Amino acid sequence: MPLILKEINKQIAWVTINRPEVLNAMNESVLTELVSSIQSCIDDTSVGVIILTGAGDKAFVAGADIKNMQSMEPGDALKFGKSGQQMTLTIENSPKPVIAAVNGFALGGGCEISLACHIRVASETATFGQPEVQLGILPGWGGTQRLPRLVGTGIANEIITTGRMVSASEAKEIGLVNHVVPAELLNEKCEKIANQILKNGPNAIAKSLECIREGVGRSTKEGLIIEVENFSKLFGTDESTEGLTAFIEKRSPNFRN
Repeated sequence: MPLILKEINKQIAWVTINRPEVLNAMNESVLTELVSSIQSCIDDTSVGVIILTGAGDKAFVAGADIKNMQSMEPGDALKFGKSGQQMTLTIENSPKPVIAAVNGFALGGGCEISLACHIRVASETATFGQPEVQLGILPGWGGTQRLPRLVGTGIANEIITTGRMVSASEAKEIGLVNHVVPAELLNEKCEKIANQILKNGPNAIAKSLECIREGVGRSTKEGLIIEVENFSKLFGTDESTEGLTAFIEKRSPNFRN
């Protein structure tokens, strides 16, 4: 059984972590295949948006494979942590938006994977958390860095140090997710967002994501320099010519055909 499933339809790539028998828990093999699958979507010109989810109706990703971690020494953990961080960076640095369709438990590494996505949509049954401290360890795939950037330092401090679970409704309230929908509408909502994105210029989208990503943690002055440089580079391209002309001609732009 493949560890990662990939399906491309109308410029939307669905990437599914496929270990439902263990709540889609992550190990080195899954990490490697997930990076490969995401990268293949980035390289595929027929793909405009990536939607990432977990197989089954119980879990997005319930975390790393604890049995696999139990025997790790510090050197093993360093390698595993770096592999997980590289995976989340591949997602975060994607020039194509990655939407997390969180269909159940997103705990530990699963929460960290969702944090690396550009947009998060959760079912009403989804549960988030960083429970690593309950195991005597800490989040190692970006949780201590991305969570406070999303929800603020105070809330991140509480979630990480208590290891408590966060319901979908609370996740929406604190800004951890963009939308919460009934489970049966999760895929439909993600595809609706993806189709809205696909109406827009792919280079403009990629540069916008780059500006947002590179601007975080910098001063406003530094961020504005990044923004205006990318803003100017888009002018005179086929994409901007089509978009501006379509607006003047009162028609929909054709960016992707």
